[in-house]
Amino acid sequence: MFFQKRVDLAGSEKTLPPRCERLGDVDGSALINVTVVLRRLGNQPIVSKTGLIQRVRREDFSQKYAADPKDIQAVENFAHHHHLAVVETNLEKRRVVLRGTTNSMSKAFNASLAEYRNTETDATFRGRSGTLSIPEELKDVVVAVLGLDNRQAAYAHFRVLSNAAAATTNFTAADVAKLYNFPTGLDGTGQTIGIIELGGGYATADLQTYFQGVGLAVPSVTAVSVDGGTNTTGSDADGEVELDIEVAGTIAPGANIAVYFAPNTDQGFIDAITDAVHDATRKPSVVSISWGGPEDSWTAQSRTAMDAALQDAATLGVTVTVAAGDGGSTDGAGDGKLHVDFPSSSSFALACGGTTLQGSGSTISSETVWNETASNEGATGGGVSTVFALPSYQQNAVVPANPETNFVGRGVPDVSGNADPVTGYQVVVDGQSIVVGGTSAVAPLWAGLIALLNQKLGTPVGLLQPKLYSLGETVFQDVTSGNNDDSGLGFYSATTGWDPCTGLGSPNGTALLNALIAAGSSSATAGT
Repeated sequence: MFFQKRVDLAGSEKTLPPRCERLGDVDGSALINVTVVLRRLGNQPIVSKTGLIQRVRREDFSQKYAADPKDIQAVENFAHHHHLAVVETNLEKRRVVLRGTTNSMSKAFNASLAEYRNTETDATFRGRSGTLSIPEELKDVVVAVLGLDNRQAAYAHFRVLSNAAAATTNFTAADVAKLYNFPTGLDGTGQTIGIIELGGGYATADLQTYFQGVGLAVPSVTAVSVDGGTNTTGSDADGEVELDIEVAGTIAPGANIAVYFAPNTDQGFIDAITDAVHDATRKPSVVSISWGGPEDSWTAQSRTAMDAALQDAATLGVTVTVAAGDGGSTDGAGDGKLHVDFPSSSSFALACGGTTLQGSGSTISSETVWNETASNEGATGGGVSTVFALPSYQQNAVVPANPETNFVGRGVPDVSGNADPVTGYQVVVDGQSIVVGGTSAVAPLWAGLIALLNQKLGTPVGLLQPKLYSLGETVFQDVTSGNNDDSGLGFYSATTGWDPCTGLGSPNGTALLNALIAAGSSSATAGT
């Protein structure tokens, strides 16, 4: 008989959050969707032994990196065995979406589900603990099973200035671009910037008010629904959505902007990135992500599945910029230990840290590590991963060992930019003109710059980190003052060259463009 012997699904172990109470059993007849993520064709790694990532065209991707049709069929057979409907299969995305009752899903994956309430936020969710199981036939086929648990997965990394009197300077995104010497005469025409959002929405009237105020036409903005997520205004997350659009749209007003709205779950987050990267209609050349959470708050299967989606981006020549977090060296985890934020800690993400910027016109007078924790205005995330190994492009960056684990892992961030709400960005949100900061502003700032680079170069820069680390300080403003310590642990401090606060530094946009032109383009870029 098929599907009789069961094995644990590697990396699926999950625990309940510390501040929650059990409300009762789930409704066993309620219908839910579950995403099953599959291995690559032949289980082939996307990174070669020599550390190279071979970029491929979208139309050629499925030949090397899609799912095996036989694996899809095996999952479909398993679904039918458990009376689950197959609502989507996608070879390129290596995804099968199943639909069924919670009772059927619980039995199919050996999941113990219940309804819970977060006693801190009062949010309710369907949660699970323990490890999932799958049939032995699927042991090497299934990478992750997502959607059984729908607790909040990530946080938006933006901060509204809470003390207006503390503001010494604030900028428009155009002001920041001028200080960072972004190339002129370019507007991102021909490019699409993808933006991932896990809540909130934008109002056309707000965009019209904002862009009229900065003297620009409203860019083309399209809302894309993922897993039922929609452009819905009326929550605090509106600040994230409109900040992202307004910053990216100011830097690259000629680019199209596609905003992928998804539920704030690991399933929604991963599906949104996957959909954006593989969007053959809009074809974003850069994707901006301003959401994340402490690296160890994710299950190993979720990290693996998201990292695989980011690897797909690198293979397809899509740059993914990711905010490094606003909770300092602990990433706001609350346990007094060092943490980095995920997905910025993926080696395939361009991790974006934050600075405090002072200047006028094209002259920077001061730039230090963003750390306003003393006044409750946040601090840039940064540190050393405890999960992801040191990528080859950071081999000469002198990334220190994690002080608590002694593991020499992926260093975060790669780059930085103005993020301090005290020197924040002027935006319009829900009809109000406010000043906002956070590394959430840095991810779309870099995404806008990359759209300009792509326009001028005539080809996407793709996985940019190997080139950035080889170019070094010639294309950056090195930030050497300050720290992101937020709990008295003494970590980390800025230094000459790369550091776990601001990475390589903030950009000199024109110098970067000229260096990339001089270096020329290559179909293969050094990877992890």
